[in-house]
Order: sequence, then structure tokens, then C-alpha cells
Amino acid sequence: MADHFQILIILAATVGLFLWGRWRHDIVALACLLVCVFTGLVPSEQAFWGFGHPAVITVGCVLVLSWGLQSTGAVDLLARQILPVSSGPTLTIAAITGLGAVLSAFMNNVGALALLMPLAIQIANRLELPPGKVLMPLSFGTILGGMTTLIGTPPNLIVSSFRAQDGGSSFGMFDFSPVGLAVAGAGILFATLAGWRLVPTREQKGAESFDTGSYLVEARVTEKARAAGKTIRAIQETLDKADAQVIGMIRNDFRVSAPNKQRILRAGDILIIEAEPESLSEALSSLGLVLEEHARAVTDRDGQAQQAKEETDDEEPDTESDAGETVLQELAVLPNSRLIGRSAEDIRLGSRYGLNLLAISRTGRRSVKRLRSTAIQAGDLLLLQGEEGSLTGFSSSFGCVPLAPRAISIPDRRKMLFSITVMAFAVGGAAFGLLPAAISFATGVLALMVFGIVPLRKLYDAVDWPVIVLLGALIPVAVAMETTGAADLLANSMLDYIARGNALIALILILVVTMTLSDLMNNAATAAVMAPISISTAAQLGSSSDTFLMAVAIGASCAFLTPIGHQNNTLILGPGGFRFGDYWRLGLPMEILVVAVSIPMLLIVWPL
Repeated sequence: MADHFQILIILAATVGLFLWGRWRHDIVALACLLVCVFTGLVPSEQAFWGFGHPAVITVGCVLVLSWGLQSTGAVDLLARQILPVSSGPTLTIAAITGLGAVLSAFMNNVGALALLMPLAIQIANRLELPPGKVLMPLSFGTILGGMTTLIGTPPNLIVSSFRAQDGGSSFGMFDFSPVGLAVAGAGILFATLAGWRLVPTREQKGAESFDTGSYLVEARVTEKARAAGKTIRAIQETLDKADAQVIGMIRNDFRVSAPNKQRILRAGDILIIEAEPESLSEALSSLGLVLEEHARAVTDRDGQAQQAKEETDDEEPDTESDAGETVLQELAVLPNSRLIGRSAEDIRLGSRYGLNLLAISRTGRRSVKRLRSTAIQAGDLLLLQGEEGSLTGFSSSFGCVPLAPRAISIPDRRKMLFSITVMAFAVGGAAFGLLPAAISFATGVLALMVFGIVPLRKLYDAVDWPVIVLLGALIPVAVAMETTGAADLLANSMLDYIARGNALIALILILVVTMTLSDLMNNAATAAVMAPISISTAAQLGSSSDTFLMAVAIGASCAFLTPIGHQNNTLILGPGGFRFGDYWRLGLPMEILVVAVSIPMLLIVWPL
């Protein structure tokens, strides 16, 4: 079989696995690379050269520099200085969305959203709006802002590297700005003036809370509970008043989904109850049920107390505790969280961190496992109980965002100014051509390390390793698409059957296909797949490859139709109470606007 057919089959299978989503994108990309090596499409000695590629190094360094800005309080201070405290919805949403766009132009856009999300929820509460009407414009704004600079998003770095491989030089720091600023400006203007009204309303029950979707909790029937001896039908009638429902039960460690309504409950049974966050207390207290985690904690404590009593020869154990106040906290799981794929049992949440997992909210899905053994996913909301300090440390260590206004901390002014200065010099060095981008940003990272701004133990935590593996694995595969002629074959097919030799139609087609793929799979993977095709298309038309590469950069950054196309859309899924189909209502007009603005700007700034 010809090499170009082989790599197209491998690429089709890879894209299919990306869309399926069963395995993480970095695992799929690495598998794709190894298959290409085994089939001889990528020479074995060149298999891992992508991990030393300047684009990969630059992405890693920018993530570390972004973490420096976050940890020193620079972004928090900027946000509190800029955001209005008493304006109406339009101005307030415009301010926070614009700030998110500016931040994401120079730092990781997931980090920018994570920092601003608690403030966005606070703003939504003040304006008595569902949080989604603030969160979705903010998410889209951070995505749009990333396309305005070379370092704003990985797709820009990828297309820049393909330009260099095509015989030219890399794109400069602000080569993306003319078109990117026009598209981002139009998108933000639309989202803040009218677009936020298109976001589906997920009603709240009170201005002090927000719709996070239903929680699934485990509640134990104790011997004294009013639920003991009653049928599930009778229990459900009571729960209906609290807008809650029984969706399963556990008896003797055996789970029953949709249990028979006539089944009589016994002490020790565990009910799986679905309820809104604000209804949990009412639902449980109305029947005298106890959260399973509470019941287990009491049992463990009683057992420990009895053991201590026996060991001390009837001495009275000291039951007083110096522990801090126990609180409840909702945490949103970031897309790069260390919790993903792991359960509370896996990380020994109770014994190791002193925390109880009371509930998981996963919009649109119901758990099929025990709560403590349920694998956590990106975008989940976790309801945890524990000491405030333990919760803060846990959220920081495992990559979660507390969904509550954070206490204002006094930042270290020296470290804050130093991190801002380092970022400015790194950007300046790359922008003015004093140093290659990878060298300039690596120097910045070294400065943060030497002066203690980024502790060495946190250095590697700041890097989104799945993205690094994805880029390092796919860059050699994308190069193989060019060398085997597969990119030329795909370009020919598009030109012959759709564009029919028309450069403008081909440009629009490249942009729309890239946007469509980016809505369904990782944007960095999309850019790596589409960049060689765009170069081949331009070559066959006798047009400038810069125009087509810029179209790929824009399309890869514009994932607005689904919660899976971009990490930021995944992050707001739980806190906004969204469903999979909610994104297109604002996302579709946004993508049409992107095409309408970007095509004329591309023709002006980067003529065919």
C-alpha cells in the first residue's frame, strides 16, 4: 500500500479516537506516532524529535511564566482594579470578558479563565443572573484573546513552526494581531452586547446560589431514620417536595438501579439521591437520612475511640480537637487536573487529606458506581467537606477551582513586579527578534527559578504535560503527511471537487473545516493536521501559504459549538449548569461572525 494511503488511514483512525474520547488525547497521539514508526512512515531516529521542537518548548515555558503571574497575585490585583463593582450586565460582562481576552493573549487561557471564574460567579450573583450568562462569554473571550499573539495559544505556535519548515521564517510575536484583534474585538462586542442573552437560562432558586446541575449523593438509612420501614414510593413522595428523586439504592454492597417502588427500606440501606445543591439539606432532613460519608466518619471515629479506650486501661480519651472549622466547598475540576480518571478511594481522600467527598455533579450524566469509587472527569463539580486550610491546599495541589469568591490576599509586591517584568522582557525579546521565542521564554523561566518566584517543586506542576506530549507526538506525524504526499492528495481532493481551483473558496473551506474539527477534538491536534494540508493547497493554487496558515490558526482557536472542543468550554460546563447542546446557541452565531470578519481581514493583511 502506498505510503500516503497508509498515513491517511492512520490519521483517520486517530481523528476517530479523538472524537470518541475514550482515551486521553495525548495517549492517542503517542499511539499514532508509534504506529507511523512501526510502518516506516516516520524514521525511528526521528520519532521523538518533536519533543525538542521550539513550539513545544515555547508552550511549556509560557505555561510556567503564566503560573508565575497567577501565583504572585498579579492577575488578581489587575482584575480587582479593572472590574466594575456596580455597573449593569452589559458593561460588567464586557469588562470581565475583555480582561479575560487580554490576559489570554500573554498567558495560558485556561489559567486566565480559572482565575476569573470565581469573580464571574460573584458578578452573576450580584446581577441576579444565571452564572452561565457570564461564564460562557468569558470562556469565549479567553479563547478569542489567545489568537491575537504567537504565544496566546498552541495552534499559533504550531502553524508558525510549519511556516519555518516550509522554507520561510517563523511568524513574529504580533503577526497574528491584525486579524486576531479584529476577530476577537468583533466576537467580544457581539457576546457582550447581545450574545449573552442567547445563552440558555438555567434558573437559580436564589440569588445567593447558582445552578450547577444536579448532585448525586449517597444517604444511609439509619436505625432511627423515618425512612426505615417505608417503601421507596413513600420516600419518593416526600422527596418530591424537595425536588429530589431516588435513582438507585445499595444493600449489602449490591447496587440496584431504578429499584422497585414497592421495596421496603431497612436500616443500613444506602439511597442514591439526585437533588439540586440547595435542596440537599431539605431532602435529607425530611427523612432523617445521613450522608454516607458522615455515617462512615462517625463509625470510624467511634471505632478509634473504643480502641483508644481499651489501650489506655479505661482512661478517658481526649475527644477535643484542635482542628479548624469544618466547611463545605464546591470545587470545579480543571481539564489538566491530577484528579481526572481517579476516584476518592484512589487518592485516599479521607485518610490522606482529611476530606469527605459528599457529592459529584456531572451535568447530563448519572453515576453508575459508588460515589467514592467514581472516576472523576474534567468539568465535574465536587462537594467536599473538611477544614478550610485542607480544602485550599487540596484544590491547589490537584488542579481545582473553588467556586466561591476567594479572600483578598496581600500579594508579595516584589515577586509580583518581578514576574510581570520577566514576562514583559520575554515577550519583548521574542517580539523584536532579539532571541528566538523558545530561547526568550526559557530564559524567563530560568529567571523565575533562580529568584525563587516559581518554587522548584511547583515547576513541573505548572506544565500541562498532556498538551506537551500531544504536540511532541503529532509534529513528526504532520511532517510525514507532507513527505508522503498525503497532504497533497487531500488538498487536490478539496480543490478538484469543492473549490474547483478558486483560491477564495479554498481559503473559506480550509477555515470552516478547521473550525469544525476544532469543535470536536483538541485544537492543537487540529492545527497539526490542517497545517500541512493548507500549505499544499496554497502551493497548488500558486497562492501565499501565509494566508492559509493564518486561516488554520484562526479556525483552530474558534471552538464554540461544543464543551469538548476547548478546555475552557469544558471547565464552565459544571459551574454553568450547561448541557452538551447549550453551546451552539451562542457558538454558532459566533463562528459565523468569525468567518465573516476573518476572511476579509486575511485578504487585506495577508493577500492571496
